[in-house]
Amino acid sequence: MIHSTAVVFAGGKSSRMGQDKALLPFANYPTLSEYQYHKLSAIFTHVYLSSKEDKFNFDVPIVKDLYTQISPLVGIVSVFETLNVDEVFILSVDTPFVTQEIIEKLFSYPKNYDAIIAKSSKGVQPLCGIYRRTLLAQAKAHLTQDNHRLNHLLKVSHTKFIDFEDEKAFINVNTPQEYEEALKVMT
Repeated sequence: MIHSTAVVFAGGKSSRMGQDKALLPFANYPTLSEYQYHKLSAIFTHVYLSSKEDKFNFDVPIVKDLYTQISPLVGIVSVFETLNVDEVFILSVDTPFVTQEIIEKLFSYPKNYDAIIAKSSKGVQPLCGIYRRTLLAQAKAHLTQDNHRLNHLLKVSHTKFIDFEDEKAFINVNTPQEYEEALKVMT
């Protein structure tokens, strides 16, 4: 058990999916959100979902976005402004194949970074990593400047990128076709 907080980001627009992907059934769970919540609850002492609203049909603690814009940056700022934590593991709801081993490897690095982020052959995975409160001021500055690019925030912060070879672990479920493929993997 990792004695830390995890937050599943489930508040995106889901424009490529055509419907809210966080609410689609997945594996043996009624929703992808519930699947991710239960997976992370077996690893972390505290798990939350991040969203603009409580749209979930199960009992789960929620960190609501405190700003009107829709972006992961808004979620990160909202998490640190809502929760009294110094670090948080963030995982996107649409990456169901990230394993406990990947998470444990990220936590094996020293805590002297603002962020420790997974990186695969497809590039940086900003929604699979550890964020620390030390980057909150920089994140809020980005929000004020309407610069929502997480890669830029990570570039100007003290960030450690950890390479992973298993790119399948970072498959995103963004489209109906990707969703169907992910369901096949789970069966």
